[in-house]
Amino acid sequence: MFYTGNGDKGVSQLSSSCSVPKSDPAMGVLGSLDELNSLLGLVRNKKISTQAKKELRNVQEKLFIIQAYCAYAMMKMQARAPKISAAEITRVEKAIDTLEKKVNPGKHFIIPGATESSAYLDYARALCRRVEREMVILSKKNKRYHEPIILTYLNRLSSLFYALARFEVKQSGKKENKPKYK
Repeated sequence: MFYTGNGDKGVSQLSSSCSVPKSDPAMGVLGSLDELNSLLGLVRNKKISTQAKKELRNVQEKLFIIQAYCAYAMMKMQARAPKISAAEITRVEKAIDTLEKKVNPGKHFIIPGATESSAYLDYARALCRRVEREMVILSKKNKRYHEPIILTYLNRLSSLFYALARFEVKQSGKKENKPKYK
């Protein structure tokens, strides 16, 4: 079934025993995670490097883990959702470090859009930062949602998207412009 009509009155049914108002901040986080994951699906289907495709596919899997964590917290389930591991944070940091060595980025802002793929990756970075902010707000309002490793992962993820965007531009041979502030 593609629709049930159950949400027509502004409430989402998470399970037979748990319904949540669509205005709940946790539903906003879930929606933003879904939006980010959908954007990454779009980016993976653009002309990007094999390395970027592999990284993005891995991130998509991890975003589902974060969504599961939020859903479990919403349903106040005793069972634990799958987790992001410290090893995953280290893996992402190593990927960023490798990209940084290849790109040798400057210490200045850039205007997004040198290439189509870098523009999409910069959009993913900005969206990821929004997800991170929403998760921080949610975790401060309700300790059930406070999972430091998820906050760390989201923070590194935005850096990964930035690094991938710069790598895609470098691969294309195009030049990125700095803002002129005029």
